[in-house]
Amino acid sequence: MDLVLEAADRHLLTPYVYPAGWPEGEPCRQLLSLFVITNLGALALYLLFGTLSYYFIFDHELKKHPQFLEVGAPCWPLTHGGVPSPSSCWSGVFLSMLSFLFFTDMGIYWIHRGLHHKLFYKRFHKPHHLWKIATPFASHAFHPVDGFMQSLPYHVYPFLFPLHKVTYLGLYIFVNVWTISIHDGDYRVPRLLRHVINGSAHHTDHHLYFDYNYGQYFTLWDKIGGSYKSPTSFEGKGPHDYLRKLREK
Repeated sequence: MDLVLEAADRHLLTPYVYPAGWPEGEPCRQLLSLFVITNLGALALYLLFGTLSYYFIFDHELKKHPQFLEVGAPCWPLTHGGVPSPSSCWSGVFLSMLSFLFFTDMGIYWIHRGLHHKLFYKRFHKPHHLWKIATPFASHAFHPVDGFMQSLPYHVYPFLFPLHKVTYLGLYIFVNVWTISIHDGDYRVPRLLRHVINGSAHHTDHHLYFDYNYGQYFTLWDKIGGSYKSPTSFEGKGPHDYLRKLREK
């Protein structure tokens, strides 16, 4: 991340984003640099992996589903992340990765569920639910406030727990790729993990049936919160099954 910041500062941010005379420790300079890099980085990841997923993984047969909606220009969240601190050893790095995933999964579950409350849904979260049959490009199509709220656990974690900066950068990439993957219409999950991993099949039912499967990576908090729904695709009642019945008619 230091190399990324240094290169961006030399070739992009100075003097186009902030004056060349600003010292490196200037809080406004740090906020602006992190804002630009994280948002441009997320945009690049979204376009790269979203395009690859759309052309090589997403089943284009789903575009024939009556609830399919083309994706327009997505909205981008306003985020500011903390500067992660180093961890001491490889075992610590591995444990911090697991801790990060479980912590953020818990945080996103409750924030996501809260965004479905009638006070917030129509204004902030409904734009993302316009897509009942999602594509990889729908993954980052959300209201800026929605994106900001659901990104908070990722940026809160480094302030509470040790996390190596390179691990943080890797997880940042993983999070964006995962978000694309649960919108790609590929419902394949190892049978033993079908009710553990919150994959594309689970998230498709979230878009279709609204009140279920709020989790990001795992089904744990949906089961604790009483919002877990076994994916219809695993029971022969999913979008592909619906299209097959239409063809048979």
